[in-house]
Amino acid sequence: MRHIDTAEMANEDRIAHAFVEARRGVYGVSEYPGTRPETLRDAYAIQDRAIAIDGRSVAGWKVGRIPAPLIGIIGTNRLAGPIFADQVYDATETATLPVIVDGFAAGEAEFCIRIGRAPPPGSTGLTLDEALELVDAVHIGVEIASSPYPHINRDGPLVTISDYGNNFGLLIGDAVPDWRSLGFLDWPVVSRIDGAVVGQATAREMLDGPIGAVAFLIDCLSARGLSLAPGQWVSSGAVTGVHQVRPGQRFEADFGEMRVSCAIDAAMPAQAMGVEAGHGTGPS
Repeated sequence: MRHIDTAEMANEDRIAHAFVEARRGVYGVSEYPGTRPETLRDAYAIQDRAIAIDGRSVAGWKVGRIPAPLIGIIGTNRLAGPIFADQVYDATETATLPVIVDGFAAGEAEFCIRIGRAPPPGSTGLTLDEALELVDAVHIGVEIASSPYPHINRDGPLVTISDYGNNFGLLIGDAVPDWRSLGFLDWPVVSRIDGAVVGQATAREMLDGPIGAVAFLIDCLSARGLSLAPGQWVSSGAVTGVHQVRPGQRFEADFGEMRVSCAIDAAMPAQAMGVEAGHGTGPS
């Protein structure tokens, strides 16, 4: 068993409290609020402490890609962070997603995967076919990546993990038809900001794809004593990249012939506090 001294625990607690409070108040944090994590264990320990302090219900998890040059150093090719129930949105013509103005903000075109049944207790290393059997729907969507800390991506994946994986919301669009055939992996995905193309790609180019993100997440959560639950969402990774946005802009993404779109607005404190914001929990 790894020994954790009181100074390390105090550092994790200080960072977690700072990020939770900044997200609740939707204000920026100009400097990282403690000693930066140096290992995956350190980073997820801060994230888990923040989830406990926060107290909101976790409706799912975002999965993000770690840049290739850092994979060997960090020891994994993906990262994860919680998506809270009050920050899951239905896609409508008037959908508006808030961001933390004084921090970092970006839009990401993503396939949103709904879990139909929990993985067997203790299961890890699932094949893609085994992970696919846990899924009961795939939707198009947009992840809003926003953090009080403006340098969250610049400072690397461990810092990103420590602040909820940089998640601030998930917009869930229409269901993907015939998703079990995995034909959607080859759909052209195009992201636009105010009508200008900012990224193009297919999900086939994303490591082992969105279902691979589910298999990764099961392992990641298991190592932390957690598990996916039926009804939870997996935001499976930015298909076209991470595209910085600001209030007043519109982010939209085409997934083949399907589209999801949202306005970007400045978050108000109530929007980070839970049920007071009045958000739903996505399509059933």
